[in-house]
Amino acid sequence: MLVSLLSLDPQPSVVLDAHGLPLTANPAMTRLLADQPLDQVRRWMPSNLEELVRACLEQGRAIEQVEAQCNQHVWLWTLIPVPEQHCVVVRGREASAELLAGREAAKARRLYRLITENTTDLISRHTPDGRFLDASPASWTLLGYWPEQLRGSRAQRLFHSHDMAQVLRQAGDALELDGYHTMTYRIRHHAGHYLWFETASRAIRETYTGAVVEVVSVSRDITARIQAEENKRRLAEVVEVNPDPVLFIDPAGGVSYLNPAARRILGLGARGQAPRLAEVLSQHDLEQLQSKGWSSAEEHGLWSSETRLQPLNGDMSVPVSLLLLAHRSTSGERYFSLVARDMRERELREAQQRHHQDEMAHTARLVTLGELASGIAHEINQPLAAVMNYANASQRYLQNLEHMPDAASRVAQGLERITLHANHASQVIKRLRGFLRKGRRTLQALDVSEVIRQAVNLCAWEARERLVTIEQHLPPILPLVYADRVLLEQVLLNLLRNAIDANCEQQPGQPSSISLSVQTVSAGWLNVSVQDQGPGVTAEQLELLFTPFYTSKADGLGLGLSMSRSIIEGFGGELNVEPQSQGLRMCCSLPLMMTTQQQEESH
Repeated sequence: MLVSLLSLDPQPSVVLDAHGLPLTANPAMTRLLADQPLDQVRRWMPSNLEELVRACLEQGRAIEQVEAQCNQHVWLWTLIPVPEQHCVVVRGREASAELLAGREAAKARRLYRLITENTTDLISRHTPDGRFLDASPASWTLLGYWPEQLRGSRAQRLFHSHDMAQVLRQAGDALELDGYHTMTYRIRHHAGHYLWFETASRAIRETYTGAVVEVVSVSRDITARIQAEENKRRLAEVVEVNPDPVLFIDPAGGVSYLNPAARRILGLGARGQAPRLAEVLSQHDLEQLQSKGWSSAEEHGLWSSETRLQPLNGDMSVPVSLLLLAHRSTSGERYFSLVARDMRERELREAQQRHHQDEMAHTARLVTLGELASGIAHEINQPLAAVMNYANASQRYLQNLEHMPDAASRVAQGLERITLHANHASQVIKRLRGFLRKGRRTLQALDVSEVIRQAVNLCAWEARERLVTIEQHLPPILPLVYADRVLLEQVLLNLLRNAIDANCEQQPGQPSSISLSVQTVSAGWLNVSVQDQGPGVTAEQLELLFTPFYTSKADGLGLGLSMSRSIIEGFGGELNVEPQSQGLRMCCSLPLMMTTQQQEESH
């Protein structure tokens, strides 16, 4: 009966005795053996076959799904006890594909669980109405909720109120029609603040009806990306509305972008082709950019220069302060921007300031000459009186020409003296007219010695009247300075007259002296100093000495020193005070004119 049943079994089967030895095999097993002896059946069986047979008979129960491997095939064997015959029926089936698929599925499940538990993205399952079925542990790091806290709750309760209606409508329609939807929205963190999320959702449908039964979503925090994009958008708006021209440039001289302000200042239309740098900058500026600009921007992040931009429509060049900025993209690539601040208003203000300063300086010169009126009158009256005397004497000699043999020579001598004194008076008037000159300042190369002599001549009579000697210590040869003659003369005259006042304040009615010295110092500077023998100033007065309208004189305006400092600073120099053991030393430092070679080296 047992043998007949086995012969009908399509799976390989064999009958084993109590010691595990084969007694008979069915046709399927015989085909598996392929004409091999029956005792070879054990090659297909588990290695612990004897123990399994013994356990099966002793326990009186079947032992199922015992795995055995033979010739790279996996077999599953079931042992069925036959107690009355003291034997065991072993029935097998090949399970290589099944076990391999199971193992791969288990591996995939482990991998999926590993990814789900460790990914920084939030993976979640939802009902069609949005309730959480499950969520990955990333819900804690992203939203501050553990998965257990989210299960059963509606995701919509975390949405921002401004986003909810639109997001839900679009997501519902897309999932129903396409089965897939990606959305960007704001979601509330457990701490109360909102984050930007990007969520990709896929609908899981019922096999037969096609109805959506579940939604699987993958969400990631894109707050940093949104903020970066918003910052870029705001920065782009700032660049667009910036009143200063902004150009994106490259070291090859190309211009890839101009903001509206740059297009206006360069005379370009809204769609005009961007020019090259060589079209808007001078050759000298391009050389400066090439020699210093790019390298300085690379090293320090920026480089600045003052120059002029040349509009392409033929308008006058525009004074600008250039700022070359070096930037680095996320990929590490360098790119550059050029910001040009329009300096036309500053240039106009500076011109107006210079005009007002020149007007004030002219007024101060008029006041100074008014104070020197008696000395000026004396300087002119002396030669005029001499001219009158020599003219009267010459007339008398001419009347006695017949009686005085030497009358003609005396007349000639008188005319010569008249010419001499008239020239002297003319020089005084010419000097006064030059000092009172009104107009735009004229910077030129000056010999300081000449300017000093003119200033000393203007205050010489006042110094003599007040018993003050001006001692001049001038080197025989001095380098040239670049300044306006009249304004520099005015500064020196102001310093000399202040020194005369200080001496007379300290020693009224007594002879005194002023030291006026000139010396060349290092680094291309010339120092002109005026030292008096006055009482000096206190520490409080020293701090206020150059303040406009501050004066220690009863009838002073307090503008002399402040105006003098402004004038000297306009020449690129400095005017400082140095307290001495007796009196004050006013030091005027002027930059020397550079030679052509020095100018090239400085560039």
